[in-house]
Amino acid sequence: MDEAALHPRPGLRRSRWIDLTGEWGFAYDDADVGLDEGWVGKPEAFDRTIRVPYPPESELSGIGDGTEHPVVWYRRTFVLDEADRSERLLIHFGAVDYETRVWVNGQSVVGHRGGHTPFLADITSVLLPGDAEQVVVVRAEDSPTDLSQPRGKQYWENQPRRIWYGRTTGIWQPVWLEPVGENHITDVRWTPDLDGGLLGLQVSLDRVPVGPVRLHVRLSLRDDLLADETYAVQRREIRRAVGIEPAVSNIGRGRLLWAPHHPNLIDATLTLESDGRTIDVVNSYVGLRSVGFSEGVFQLNGIPTYLRLVLDQGYWPQSHLAAPDGDALRREVELIRELGFNGVRIHQKVEDPRFLYWCDRLGLMVWGEMANAYAFSELAVQRMVQEWTEVLRRDYSHPCIVAWVPLNESWGVPNLPRDPAQRDYVRALYHLTKALDPTRPVIGNDGWEHFASDLWGIHDYATQADAIRERYGSVEAMDRTLRMTQPQHHAIVLERRTRVEEPIILSECGGLNYAPDLSRGRYGYGVVQSPEELQTRYEELIAAILDSPAIAGFCYTQLTDTEQETNGLLYADRTPKADMAALRAVNQRPSRAIPGDFVVAVQAATEVTTFAQGGGV
Repeated sequence: MDEAALHPRPGLRRSRWIDLTGEWGFAYDDADVGLDEGWVGKPEAFDRTIRVPYPPESELSGIGDGTEHPVVWYRRTFVLDEADRSERLLIHFGAVDYETRVWVNGQSVVGHRGGHTPFLADITSVLLPGDAEQVVVVRAEDSPTDLSQPRGKQYWENQPRRIWYGRTTGIWQPVWLEPVGENHITDVRWTPDLDGGLLGLQVSLDRVPVGPVRLHVRLSLRDDLLADETYAVQRREIRRAVGIEPAVSNIGRGRLLWAPHHPNLIDATLTLESDGRTIDVVNSYVGLRSVGFSEGVFQLNGIPTYLRLVLDQGYWPQSHLAAPDGDALRREVELIRELGFNGVRIHQKVEDPRFLYWCDRLGLMVWGEMANAYAFSELAVQRMVQEWTEVLRRDYSHPCIVAWVPLNESWGVPNLPRDPAQRDYVRALYHLTKALDPTRPVIGNDGWEHFASDLWGIHDYATQADAIRERYGSVEAMDRTLRMTQPQHHAIVLERRTRVEEPIILSECGGLNYAPDLSRGRYGYGVVQSPEELQTRYEELIAAILDSPAIAGFCYTQLTDTEQETNGLLYADRTPKADMAALRAVNQRPSRAIPGDFVVAVQAATEVTTFAQGGGV
């Protein structure tokens, strides 16, 4: 089994960690009395059992109650082995929705706001001695009606409808313990510089080193040693440039660079040493690649690349935003590749790092997107900026992520044409993202109302191929569409912004609706009556898009049915609605905008068979 795939944080992992998922005590606190009544110290208050990390609204949690419960509590105990009692012990939470407080042995250890980002606490000072039972208690508050909270597709009413889904409250990603040394590595960041033949490395430590401390970095690709270097450490943050010029030379590019058709990953081991003693060892990985755009075309490693994406809500009927297990995350990536896509747009969700690991490992480009709020206010801005900054920090080093999308369809900024403050907010998010990560394109507001974007995403749910050809069939038609078309009564461009070389992507399209079982209702953008009609209409739409010389890529809506939204290529249980080989053949046809991309698509199609059969990378 792949060690990295098992770890909750594949990009920064230690050999020893303790899984705290499983059964926890649980309680609803609808009257919000738990703090006043001292539930932290009252095990009898926890009158239910829940399976973590599944939200209480979900079937896999063992509770399955989708009604409104704004405050929930968790409790569990654990006993530490002597080996776990190293110098320090950390408790990690992958994600808890939305506002969290944590106590260990009755002592408050950490608070966090944000439903999609991780946090941790050093609990060493509050541990009980010996083999005593340790107690961790978590309180999570997630108000369904707070529209200034970044919530994505989680509906504020009890019954989901249209494009919104059931809620995910409380713990929904792994919880684990991690023994560490007195001083240890807290973050590792990789920045490939292919033009300079360098790999930027940034390592953060828990505290300023005392005495002589050295960092040993070892990089290897399969059996090839690429770097073996040691640096003196004098501050909490170390920045170095590792020479990788042979790896990015013309001779080595195909063998060492990361791309969907050759997802090469370099293994990294970082060892912290003090006075000849090893005080910390972490394992990581890095993919060498660059992303950008030029003359209306997206580029990967300097090569024009047509984006063939699918929209993925990352939602499972039995577990909501939480994945059923780690294998489900891998299978999701495999299914997308088997359908012939080279990328995925995770929609209104910050996906589990294990999913991103499989995108890195198996070769799938990702648009990283934030879950949006629905209101514009000072509080909404503060919440979004804080959590989005944490997202960028967490996912910076994943080579699969090729673009950032902080906002979608003007959610949370409903009055962009007339409110300068809302426009300044979008600009601020765009420039904040570029400041924290200058290596990737940023789409300030995907779908329409563009004025701060490197890629112009257009959401067009025309269900007839003739309409696609009329709007995008030539450069002249595209220019007319940019000036005159208003998707859902929104202008595509604001402030008379003139396009220079930004690529045009149909970043939501299709949405063909096939639902033989109507017991849950039906929602989509164009009804078809059979698998055969779905396949035919899909082929016509995608062919019209690929025939456009002005479109640089597309994102089809969507991968799977989700709740009442029945426009997936797969059913909610991930079984296909139509012949997957036929859909793959459609997706991998040559594009008129970048004809050479067809060669890459054919190579990827050959490799995906290996993954589906369980072969190696």
